[in-house]
Amino acid sequence: MAAQFGRRLRKGAATTAVAAVAVAALSASQAPGVNDHGRQTAADATPSPDASASDGSATGNSPYYTDLPPLNSPSPSPSTGPGPTTPGTSEAGIPATVLDAYKKAEAALRDDKPGCNLPWQLLAAIGRVESGQARGGRVNAEGTTLSPILGPQLDGNGFALIKDTDNGAYDGNSTYDQAVGPMQFIPSTWAWAGRDANGDGKKDPNNIYDAALAAGHYLCRFNWDLSDQKDLDRAILSYNNSREYLNLVMRWLEYYRKGTHEIPDGTGTLPDNRSDEGAGTSPSPSPTTPSTPGTPTAGGSTPKPQPKPEKPGGGGTSKPKPPTTPPGSPSPPPSSSPTPTDTVHHLEDAGTAKLTAMAGEAFTQRISTRAETKAGKAVAKVRIRFTIVGDTDTTFTGGESVATVATNSSGVAVAPALQAGEKTGDVTVRATVVGRMVAGLDYTATVTERAADALARTGDAALTCTPGGEFANQVEVKATYKGAVADGVAATATLIKSADDPTANDKGPYFKSADGKAVRTLTGLKTDAKGLLKLPKLYADDTTGTFLLRIDTEGGATLTVELTVAAAETSSPSPSASPSA
Repeated sequence: MAAQFGRRLRKGAATTAVAAVAVAALSASQAPGVNDHGRQTAADATPSPDASASDGSATGNSPYYTDLPPLNSPSPSPSTGPGPTTPGTSEAGIPATVLDAYKKAEAALRDDKPGCNLPWQLLAAIGRVESGQARGGRVNAEGTTLSPILGPQLDGNGFALIKDTDNGAYDGNSTYDQAVGPMQFIPSTWAWAGRDANGDGKKDPNNIYDAALAAGHYLCRFNWDLSDQKDLDRAILSYNNSREYLNLVMRWLEYYRKGTHEIPDGTGTLPDNRSDEGAGTSPSPSPTTPSTPGTPTAGGSTPKPQPKPEKPGGGGTSKPKPPTTPPGSPSPPPSSSPTPTDTVHHLEDAGTAKLTAMAGEAFTQRISTRAETKAGKAVAKVRIRFTIVGDTDTTFTGGESVATVATNSSGVAVAPALQAGEKTGDVTVRATVVGRMVAGLDYTATVTERAADALARTGDAALTCTPGGEFANQVEVKATYKGAVADGVAATATLIKSADDPTANDKGPYFKSADGKAVRTLTGLKTDAKGLLKLPKLYADDTTGTFLLRIDTEGGATLTVELTVAAAETSSPSPSASPSA
């Protein structure tokens, strides 16, 4: 899908048609349950009927390489031995640095999101389809591509229309966005999905380590479990929303699962066929600086003007038209009617309820935003980006701080559910329109302290002590909230004067401070993971009587416990006993 993959072999409509027929034929010939001795493989599993993705995608649904996996084994023959890399082995192998990046990303996700079950072979499959494994491993020692890998500008001319979102920072194009790097992220997605995997302080889409880790996190969002075929389908479709893309990635995934091998950087072969060939468009050479006639492209060749058919998929070419813009300049916007995004004038709240949740809990309410024209008419198929701003550990479900959702037929986009972190207070979530400069809409979500609505002792043993002694039993309570364990709830324990006077007593039972002094109020207490709170030992001074211990928790739960301090009973002499002489 890159405009500058080093070489661009143009096979025309015929080649693309052959590739498409081959994919369809191969898919049809390997129905579930009829290969590998009846075992259904991942590649053969029928994509889930409900698999879907939002209109947004990591790549902006840019073109991609359509070459099928080789028919030969992915592992070289043991008899091959050391020697020059042949085209067959280089086609099957993965360049060393690229392979290392995929495996390191898998290891990182195993720690960060173990429930995702991301296999590195999935990253390899996507990397193969997107960039031919970073143009056959043409990267430096740090994993950065030797020259930028850019997709065609997404100007609506045979591709999606995505106007510039990064002022050309990543793709060098300040008019339209282009997919960038070996994993082909569009700038608006990289802005929130980008990662610094190699620790150099930069999130670089042209670095295979950064890009592979970012792709892994992107595929693992929304709590997807990639060992489940439905979630795997959803994840791949979210990368590029095309059934053909899903089927092709699954073929490469299964191919690499059967085994692969490492080859030297820069020795991998480049794919021949792309999904946009024969569609009436050719990728625009879009280096990071404007090109001029005679200037080599990233692959080292000099770009030449390419005639275009008058109609996409027309099956032939027309006479070349004189260029209306200088070579290397962005193409003018298409003359078609405005896109839905162009018609958005403002955003409105779509009935979002009050957003409140306790720390560590999921918000039950979700943010709803409606895109409208100046006249107040709803606009469908517009991408709305929801961003959690400020210093907070609250995230969307799946651990991300940014989510992009397309508006439905009513012009409404509903953000993923929020997951409260441990930091309490107000959190701001900002809704903006992707690809259009209109005022954002801010929502306030409030994270409250963990709370309990009930407290109960875990035992019923009497709490008694003699004057100046130590209570034999410690007080332990269990906190619950709506019948469920209330963990991490703040509590205070106070030895109060009476039921009518909750101030701290100045006599009777007490706790001891670290230096042995009497303390009758304890603060900063918290229930444990099981909702339990065990108080320190209690001691008594010389005052006898009945005393009250009150425990209060965040949320209003209160429990009062009686403590008794009484002199030890003395046994009276036996009646039959006579005084000694």
